[in-house]
Amino acid sequence: MTTEHQWRDRFWLLFKYALIAFATAFLIRAFLLIPVPVSGNSMEGTLQQGDMVIIEKISPIRRFDVVVFQMPDGSTYIKRVIGMPGDSVRYEADQLYINDEPVEEPFLAKNRNNDHETASYTNDFDLESLLGVEKLGKDSYFVIGDNRRASKDSRSFGPISGDAILGNARFVYYPFSHIRFI
Repeated sequence: MTTEHQWRDRFWLLFKYALIAFATAFLIRAFLLIPVPVSGNSMEGTLQQGDMVIIEKISPIRRFDVVVFQMPDGSTYIKRVIGMPGDSVRYEADQLYINDEPVEEPFLAKNRNNDHETASYTNDFDLESLLGVEKLGKDSYFVIGDNRRASKDSRSFGPISGDAILGNARFVYYPFSHIRFI
């Protein structure tokens, strides 16, 4: 009888551990680390079509974070945050200016080096000409793709709200040859 009792105790102990492990994995997958596929080439140089990325929802949004967000029509995009709430944003002669200060974009070096055209990589614009405002609103983020010439982003659909942001893209986990932190 002791052997049967020991077997039953071990079974229930393993069952409890498995249940806790599955519940923990579910919670992490559902609320903290979410897999998202990359579709399109607007983030080329940083992300490629078919990459699978993990996003996390805990960290605050900072300038130059790569974020995943959802548009009102339900479509999901992945872009880089350029402008934060209250910022003025403009490009002039391929130079980013935030609040009239030049800002470097080292993540574009690879794209610019691969681009053999003489035209500017990012066309000139300012918020006034695009949106009719000088600064972004209280909960507005200006997002843009790293592949500037092939990106549908805030230059075409305007700023996004913080509520639309699903999370920060942090890690490429598939395909295995692309595994890396973003």
